[in-house]
Order: sequence, then C-alpha cells, then structure tokens
Amino acid sequence: MLPIALGELIQIFRNRLVLLTSFIIPLAPCAFFIYRHEAFADLASLGYIAAVVVVTVGAFGLYTTTVTTLASRRQNLFLKRLRSTPASDAGILSGLLFPVTVLALVQVTAILTVLAAVAGEPTNVPLLVAAVLSTVVMMLGLGLATAGLTNSPEHAQVTTLPVSLGTIGVASWVGITGTEELTLLKRLLPGGSATELVLNAWNGGVPVADSLPLLLPTLSWVIVAVALASRLFRWEPRR
Repeated sequence: MLPIALGELIQIFRNRLVLLTSFIIPLAPCAFFIYRHEAFADLASLGYIAAVVVVTVGAFGLYTTTVTTLASRRQNLFLKRLRSTPASDAGILSGLLFPVTVLALVQVTAILTVLAAVAGEPTNVPLLVAAVLSTVVMMLGLGLATAGLTNSPEHAQVTTLPVSLGTIGVASWVGITGTEELTLLKRLLPGGSATELVLNAWNGGVPVADSLPLLLPTLSWVIVAVALASRLFRWEPRR
C-alpha cells in the first residue's frame, strides 16, 4: 500500500487540476468564513462555521478528488495494471486514497485551528474529532460509489456535483436553522447529522450522550455507499 500511496502523492502535486480542487477551491470559502467569523457567528454560531469548513473540505477536497483520481486511474488502465500485482483490491484502493485523505485531514485541522485561535476554542475536542472522522469516512464511501458511475476525470465534474453541493447545502441549512423542526429529515440527509455533531462539539450545551447517536446516520451512509460501490465500481473502462 505504501508504494502506491507514495506514487499517488507525487501524482497529486504534479496535477494542477487535482491541486485546484483539493486545496484552492475548499480553502477560499473557508478563509472567507473565518475572515467574517463575527458576522457568521451572529447569523448562526461559531459551530456553524466549523461545520461548513468540515463539510466543504470533505465535499470538494476529499470527495471530488477521490472520484477524479479513481476515474483517471481507470481511464489510463493504471487500476488494471495494479490488479496484476500481488496487492489486494483493498490495498490498492487504500494506497490510492490515503494521500488525499491525509491532505484533507491536515486541511481541516489547520483551518479549525485558525478558527479556534481567532474566535475561541471548541467546547468538546474529542467529539469534534469524532465528527470530522465520521464525515471523512462518509465522503470516502460516497466517492467510491460515485466513481463507479464516472467514466473519466472530465465526467467527474458532473457526477460529483449533486453530492458535493448537496452536502454543503444541507450543512448550511442545518447550521443556520438547527434541527428543532424537520429533525428526522435534516439528520438523515448526507451531512445533516455530521453538521449537528460539529455544532454540539463546538458550541457545547448538549450532553455527550445525546450527541453520540448522531454518528449513526453518518455511518449508515457509509454502509449504503460501500454497498453501492461494491456493485457499481469498475476496475477497467467500459468498452
């Protein structure tokens, strides 16, 4: 897995499109939210800013890059060649996705650290870590599923839009309006329960025992995404 991951990391820094989608696109809105943190805190809360940061990096930095990477490696038959090596299927996918996952986690950590420095620290750091990790796993699962429907890196610009924009929209909806109304719907939508978990972790005021069940909808999406990926994912281009 490690040789595959190292080679993929080199490819990421050589590919300007991947660098743009992985770093610049997520960083720009996050920087704006932090710069105007007082206005957004008045509109919703600091937890809302943290939630938008986590979901934005997950949607654009991790999910979109996952789909683009797998579609590209399939198109140039790199996936097919890797399957002829002793590496297992799980090892191949782990190696390909490990670098972008680490980069996304580094981005989230750095941005949330800046937010904490300029606006105040989160109330419950371990709960925030759980929210971030569950969101990352969900985005990876959705990325694997979407990659099965994506024929090329160019096609990924279309196939990733519903999930990437949808999760960010759900995060903004839940972050601003809360979950007092339409509670079940908001929590079941992708990114909804993760957003509420980040809100609780950053803002406080909710017992940990009441927040932990919010992990279940996010992890349920992981199960659904992996099930879809097992049926849809292809190792070779369609003929």
